[in-house]
Amino acid sequence: MIERLILTGLINSTEFLRRIRPVWNNRYLQSRSATVLADWCVEFYDQNQSAPERLIEDIYYDKKDRREIPKDMIEEILEDLQDLAAEYDQSFNADYVWKRTTEYFKKRHLELHQEEVKKRFEDGDIDAAEYLTSSYRGLSFDSLDDLDLSKGSALQKIDNAFLAVSNALIEFPGALGTMMNDQLTRGSFVALMAAEKRGKTWWLLEMAIKASYKRNKVAFFQAGDMTEAQQIKRVASNLTKLPTLERYVGETYVPHADCILNQLDMCDEESRLCDFGVFTGGEFTVDTLRDDVTREDLIEAYKDFGKDYRPCTNCEAHGERRLGTPWLKPVNVKHTVDVDTAKKKVQTFFINKKRGFKMSTHPNNTLTISKIKAILSRWELEDGFVPDVIVIDYADLLVAEHTKEFRHAQNEIWKNLRALSQEYNCLVLTATQADAKSYEKPLLGMSNYSEDKRKFAHVTAMFGLNQDKHNREKRLGVMRVNQIVIREGEFISTNTVSVLQALTLGRPYLDSYI
Repeated sequence: MIERLILTGLINSTEFLRRIRPVWNNRYLQSRSATVLADWCVEFYDQNQSAPERLIEDIYYDKKDRREIPKDMIEEILEDLQDLAAEYDQSFNADYVWKRTTEYFKKRHLELHQEEVKKRFEDGDIDAAEYLTSSYRGLSFDSLDDLDLSKGSALQKIDNAFLAVSNALIEFPGALGTMMNDQLTRGSFVALMAAEKRGKTWWLLEMAIKASYKRNKVAFFQAGDMTEAQQIKRVASNLTKLPTLERYVGETYVPHADCILNQLDMCDEESRLCDFGVFTGGEFTVDTLRDDVTREDLIEAYKDFGKDYRPCTNCEAHGERRLGTPWLKPVNVKHTVDVDTAKKKVQTFFINKKRGFKMSTHPNNTLTISKIKAILSRWELEDGFVPDVIVIDYADLLVAEHTKEFRHAQNEIWKNLRALSQEYNCLVLTATQADAKSYEKPLLGMSNYSEDKRKFAHVTAMFGLNQDKHNREKRLGVMRVNQIVIREGEFISTNTVSVLQALTLGRPYLDSYI
């Protein structure tokens, strides 16, 4: 499978080709067809300074027409290309595959040397065998990984560095995206902090599926909070927008983004979608509507005006002046997500589109970082699966391997999670539970850590999930997200983004506004 990873890199990644070209030797590959395809990629790179990507298929047919492919290899190479076609549009983890490639090439370099020594020995040329043995120098990649800013080769590394930190593996639209997307990049370690029963698992699942939308490979580890069956039903609920429980069938109200001025009929913008308001009797003001309106208020307003009233977020002032507020509309949910609907959706979303998404579920108090790495190694060995995003639900349930004192054990776990993001050059996502005081606070901060504040030192970003203690926002379908820690860039922890959600329909994210 390592040769498959190398071949995927040669076909799809110009950066990978640039790094491998100075040490390229097709003898390092053992598969005949992989060797042929790899040589085509290197030849293409030498001529065009880029990876062939989908043009590799054109190269194949051109070589075939020219009869430059041995007859006994034509079908074998075509079969390999068809197997690799699913990887063309996938995200490619060049840094991680490069590390694995250097390990493999060093091994193959030594194996080839040993074969040559053995051959000379068996041929009776003892002097040559001794000379080869004494003069052996291992294959070194050190100079290729150095950065010399005085040379032109540094410019490509600068390109790669800026590309790595600007390409989000997960993208939320709107206000939430502005807050979070810059942190959801390769090599980052991001955590969500929330009080108990605030939907941490739903959020991690939403982020994992959004990563899949961008064709990233996702590894989802359940550390003991849910069973595999429960996880599967939540995935199905998210994909189908249907509830898992019968009690949520029937009419339910779903939140939509609206504007305070629209609801109060205080807007005279030409772009406004509605020409009347729903709260004009003085019960709310611009300063109180957002903080005081209840689910019952909005349902009553819908029954009075809903068929004609249209929520609106069209003007720039909506975002600049923090005028966002929810509006509720009824939805008739006809049934729960059933097994046939779930199978059909998984077939169309994951299987047909070859989206890589693996789940591994473990009993409470059994999952360690070493076990996670062992599972990832097995997946890579079995089918070349290298994750772009690793999700762990959730870090507080992981077990430390070397430290028994609980607070230090937590620090060990979080330190190793950060190392995991660096070793695999991927985005690692997890969640942590806030302390008991968080139930009384309207907004989480750095003082709300549980067990060990050193968690903040290891993450590249941590976001808080906030709702009021009286469940007014929960019943409205509103979650407030704030930045607790951001390693790169300035942030103000009191600034929030309001997220609209419908957890009963499997959707922790519907829309957002500031």
